[in-house]
Amino acid sequence: MAAKKKYKRLQGEEVLGKQIDSVLLKRLLSYTKPYKYQIIFATFLTISISALAAVRPRLTPIAIDEKIAFGDIPGLQIIVLILLGTLILQGLIQYSMGYLTSWIGQKIIFDLRRKVYNHVINLNLKYFDNTPIGRIVTRVTNDIDVLFEVFSSGIVATFGDIFTIIWILFFMFSIDTQLALVTLSVLPLLIYATSVFRKKVRESYRKIRILVAKMNSFIQEHITGISVVQLFVKERDTINEFGRINRAHTEQNKKSVFYHAVFFPVVELISATSIGLIIWFGGGQVVRSVISIGVLISFIQYIEMFFRPIRDLAEKYNILQTAMASSERIFELLDRKSPVTDPLNPVKQDIEKGEIEFKNVCFAYNSDEYVLKNVSFKINAGEKVAFVGATGVGKSTIINLLNRFYDINRGEIKIDGINIIEFKQQDLRKKIAVVLQDVFLFSGDIRYNINLGENSITDEEVYKALENVGLSDFINSLPANIFHKVNERGSTLSVGQKQLISFARALAFNPKILILDEATSSVDTETEHLIQEAIKTLISGRTSIIIAHRLSTIQKCDKIIVLHKGEIKEMGTHQQLLEHGGLYYKLYRLQYKKELIEGDTA
Repeated sequence: MAAKKKYKRLQGEEVLGKQIDSVLLKRLLSYTKPYKYQIIFATFLTISISALAAVRPRLTPIAIDEKIAFGDIPGLQIIVLILLGTLILQGLIQYSMGYLTSWIGQKIIFDLRRKVYNHVINLNLKYFDNTPIGRIVTRVTNDIDVLFEVFSSGIVATFGDIFTIIWILFFMFSIDTQLALVTLSVLPLLIYATSVFRKKVRESYRKIRILVAKMNSFIQEHITGISVVQLFVKERDTINEFGRINRAHTEQNKKSVFYHAVFFPVVELISATSIGLIIWFGGGQVVRSVISIGVLISFIQYIEMFFRPIRDLAEKYNILQTAMASSERIFELLDRKSPVTDPLNPVKQDIEKGEIEFKNVCFAYNSDEYVLKNVSFKINAGEKVAFVGATGVGKSTIINLLNRFYDINRGEIKIDGINIIEFKQQDLRKKIAVVLQDVFLFSGDIRYNINLGENSITDEEVYKALENVGLSDFINSLPANIFHKVNERGSTLSVGQKQLISFARALAFNPKILILDEATSSVDTETEHLIQEAIKTLISGRTSIIIAHRLSTIQKCDKIIVLHKGEIKEMGTHQQLLEHGGLYYKLYRLQYKKELIEGDTA
């Protein structure tokens, strides 16, 4: 059974039960497979380090009881040289292991981040409709960064700590079994303290990751909408809300600090108790000449070494808990499958004509709340067709379905007589260009925002697209021309300029189907005139769909389709619909009167 079947699905930021630990850990460790030989070598190095560390106290009774006690200075010098040699060798191995484990961690994190980002980019729009962008950013950045320590030092160092404990136990029992048992009699206290600490810190770290995601989402949303915040003087309210989230995050971190502050002194106390038992019991054994003073000192050294990996393992457990909290969310994202999938055997035929047909199409974003109801129409190749209607009647939904951002509930959508579900999504969208009302420009330059990194689109084609939309004079006035820097979201450009650049972007890709979704609603009259003039020549040989509120811009369309409450109410040319005197006529008269009133007011 797949791993995702073994634990509950996360809904938003829900907390999972502890029974998933082994499943998550197994899945997390699967990313180490490409580097298994490097990890095996690193594990060998750390076992060597732990063995060298455990050897040093074993030399203590030899140095004290056999060399110092008998005045064997040459023999003592040899022991000292051996100790020095083990320290130097341990340092060299430690350096090699540290470099290798960091290299392994960086490679795995690189692979995982690339996989998560590729997965996110290919998710369908419905996921982004329901998920805050800040939460997605947290998954790809913070949550993956948290895993670095697990993959770099956590896994291998854990083996080192375990083998250090094994070596210590081996040498202690080989020296004196009775003293070893007395020394380790405090272990039940240590196990209990570690268990309590583990439970407390697990929940704390999971809540911290939840609050980090909330904080990122809040910051991203309010920085993006900073103009609205300042226009409506909501700075204080925004600061207070951020303070609430930040305070909760701080309180949860303080809890984590408290658990650490309690646990480590408890471990020190248990360690001191163990040393006290050695001195009490071992001292009596020395007095009775059962064991030597060298053995007693060796045991004190070993017990100090014994609790060091115990503390390290507690730290590694903290790292692991943080990683569990992050991996839960990362794997939830990776397990999310897009409801829109490519066919197993997609058609190889290219879209050549651009003929579009909707047959009895029904669609709902949520359950049975249908946005489109039995919508049927046909757009012949090269036709210019407009969709009109009030906000929310399904105009933009038709565009989303045509691009197959969502799959329909019932009916068929065909392009050139082929059902669009038979095309690969990328092959379908390569032949459709969309200009939206809300233009998005990437940081970079104008050239990149037109060709989007597509090397097949030459600079000459970029200039040609800009000329066709009437932007050539503006571009030529810039010192860097098409290499003029564009800030994030095109903040240094006017609304009209951004709209024209997005229009040029669509034209540069030379689509068979051109869609203008309220593309002229945000530009001034002069800019709109430039676009309308460009459209006259650019729609030749290309199927064009126009969604517009301003009915004056669609009067020359070959066909106008009027939508009302998700259904087609009327269809025809501008003149036919006016003569019909139906819904389109009413919309036209209302808009005409509004324009007259605005004109008189001006």
